[in-house]
This record gives sequence, C-alpha cells and structure tokens, in this order.
Amino acid sequence: MLKGHMDRVYSVVFSPDGKRIVSGGMDGLIIVWDAKSGHALGTLTGHARFVRSVAYSPNGQRIASGSSDGTICVWDVPTRHLALRITGHSGRVTSVAFSPDGAHIVSGSQDKTIWISDARSGTLTRILNGHTNWVNSVAYSPNGKQLVSGSEDDTVRVWDAKTGRLVLDSTMLKGHKGSVYSVGFSPDGKRIVSGGEDGQIIVWDAKTGHALGRMTGHTGWVRSVAFSPDGKWIVSGSYDTTVRIWDADRLDHMPDRLEAISDSSDATPKREGCMIC
Repeated sequence: MLKGHMDRVYSVVFSPDGKRIVSGGMDGLIIVWDAKSGHALGTLTGHARFVRSVAYSPNGQRIASGSSDGTICVWDVPTRHLALRITGHSGRVTSVAFSPDGAHIVSGSQDKTIWISDARSGTLTRILNGHTNWVNSVAYSPNGKQLVSGSEDDTVRVWDAKTGRLVLDSTMLKGHKGSVYSVGFSPDGKRIVSGGEDGQIIVWDAKTGHALGRMTGHTGWVRSVAFSPDGKWIVSGSYDTTVRIWDADRLDHMPDRLEAISDSSDATPKREGCMIC
C-alpha cells in the first residue's frame, strides 16, 4: 500500500518505463512513487486546490498536473522543480495529457473549453470550443493527429489536433445517457472507449463514430476507462467500488471483479498490461 496522501486520490499514472507512479489528489499534492518498492520518491507542491489529473511526458522527463485552481503545472522529473505554470482557464482543470511527441499539452476544463498549449513555453496554441458543459476527460490518439473529449453535456467528441476542427460530434457519437467522465483511444487508434454516469462503457469506431458495442454491469458511475497496451482488454473503475476487466473484442467482462478499492476515480493499465488499483 502506498501511503502519503491525506485525502482522496483523483489520478494515477505510470511513467513510460513503468518504474515510477505519479498520483494527484484532493490534498493538492502530487507524489512520485517507486513502482517496485512503493516508497515515495518526492512530493510536488504548487497547486492551491485539488489536483484533478496527472500525466507523464512520453520521455518520462516531465509531469503535467491539472488542478481545481484553474492552472496546469509542468514539473521537471529529475529535479522535481516546477518548470512551467499555464494559466488562463476560467474553471477547474479536470484533465491533462501530453501529445505523443511531447510537444503539446491538452487540457479540459469546467469552463467548457479544451486548450492545446506548447509544452515548453506554455503558449496557448489553440482553443477548442463546442462542448456546452464541463469537459471531464481529454486524450490524444496514438499518432497525435486527433483528440477525444468527454463532457458533462453527455457527449463524446473527436477533434483534429492540428486545426481544432470538430471531426465527430454528438450527432455521430450517440449513446451515453448522462455525463461522460472518461475517454481514451485504443493503442492502434482505431477505437475509442468512453465511460459515464449511466454506468455504460461504450466502444466506438474512431473513424465513423459508430458504436461497436456497449458493456454493462457496473451499478454506479463509470469514472475511468482505459485500453491495455496490447489493445486486448479494457479496464474500468466505478463508484460501485469495483474495477472490471473486459474483453475488447468480445466486449464482455471477465467473471472476476477486482474489489480491493473504494471510490474508484482512475484506472490506468501498466505498460505490460497489468493494472494497479
């Protein structure tokens, strides 16, 4: 057990090499852990409110964090110093992610916008408008050409990362009956997975927006979803206190549920395909 946070943990992610874990929580802290021993390697402080989302850069040298204070902090991993603070969102920052080449950071906010910022300078390069309520989750496609977002407006949307043009909107990605809390691409970029308030996990064709299948079984909101690195499995975390693993091709769940956690807010597979709860 990794002890260090003093309140709820909102986001966890492995480093690209799988040797470290970073977590962010309601206590405003960002903690870097040794994935093997569970020892805390360092604590990053700089946010004035909850840390809602954390992400590693592709080379593992930087960490981005999004907070309820409306800012995005970028941290240098070797020194654990604050390298950059991005300001300007008029609401809580709910989700952050690096582009696959590490050049940009995308952020989603309760101000209903999605920002793309330069990861080195913090310069805002593009604002994506279209959602009519809070943006809860954002993610890049593996090739970095597209973005997917999930929102309190009950929709999933797909955007061109370079132009900001809406590629797939709510008229195509129809299915959720409530807020969408988590979205992500499959490793090959051909599918999108989303989880939401309705307890559903929906897998979409990333090109057409057609629903390929729906997975039901959770009895509470689905707060986090992700594909395994090999694309064979989907993991989901729910307010029903369970984590479930689903066959990404058959779109059904394995018989066993993982119930060793409570109040699941983030479910992120390890690079080898294993999972931390």
